[in-house]
Amino acid sequence: MARIVHLFDEPSRFVAGTVGEPGDRTFFLQARDGLRLISVTLEKEQVNLLGDRLNDLLDQVTLAEGVDTAISGPADLDPLDNPIEEEFRVGTLALGWNSISGQVIVEAHGQTETFEEVPELEEDSEEGPDVLRVRINAQAARAFARRALSVVSAGRPPCPLCENPLDPRGHICPRANGYRRRG
Repeated sequence: MARIVHLFDEPSRFVAGTVGEPGDRTFFLQARDGLRLISVTLEKEQVNLLGDRLNDLLDQVTLAEGVDTAISGPADLDPLDNPIEEEFRVGTLALGWNSISGQVIVEAHGQTETFEEVPELEEDSEEGPDVLRVRINAQAARAFARRALSVVSAGRPPCPLCENPLDPRGHICPRANGYRRRG
């Protein structure tokens, strides 16, 4: 089957979001441009890492090129757009900066057996996993990162001892020698 590249160049919306209750959430990246809407599923840790790495990349771009990455306008606090239909599950994320266009490139590649199957950033080979490729300006990338990190932190609070998520019914804490801790 041929590889599908879902390309969004300055989409009207690119966000991370969730469906479900804390402790049972599914995480999505979603891009929309007009009537075109793509949703891909990923892990909470991937969303957190993406938000952190985007902020690091933007900090470097600001220092090296003097690009303004300050967020302008109100934060996008709206829920994910419907219908939420998983296009694929993300295995690998890639980030880059294009100095010529002044855009951040975010790629979310479908899961593969090995990392060797994942093409280089912005490579349009016929082989490899499906990919969601989004190109956005620095301000939109900063806004995306802020929302992504906010979505991750909106889950269950961490246990003060082991930092694993607390369940309201409690959890068996390895740092408390297996005793159940209440949330």
